Amino acid sequence: MPRYLIGFSYTPEAWAALVKSPQNRREAIRPMIEGMGGKLEAFYYAFGEEDGYAILDMPDNVSAAAFALAVAATGALKTYSTTVLMTAEEAVEAMKKASGTGYRPPA
Repeated sequence: MPRYLIGFSYTPEAWAALVKSPQNRREAIRPMIEGMGGKLEAFYYAFGEEDGYAILDMPDNVSAAAFALAVAATGALKTYSTTVLMTAEEAVEAMKKASGTGYRPPA
């Protein structure tokens, strides 16, 4: 199953709501992800450019996009990014496949 790294940042209004009524957002999104056939692997808050990160296993890109759209439609996030993750084995397979393409850089 494809794995995705999600980066997100809340709007000031969403942070105000969370401070007023603290809640575990990991448990809020887990049923939604599982209902789409996926699995929430990890969920972390962070210091820095993003407020948090999640790693999801989703059945396909359409499911990952549907999750992103559903979350974005709430307006609670000011940023949301999706990065497709590959295993080391998949990366090596891609490298081997790339080596046989015959691509040459511009001269």
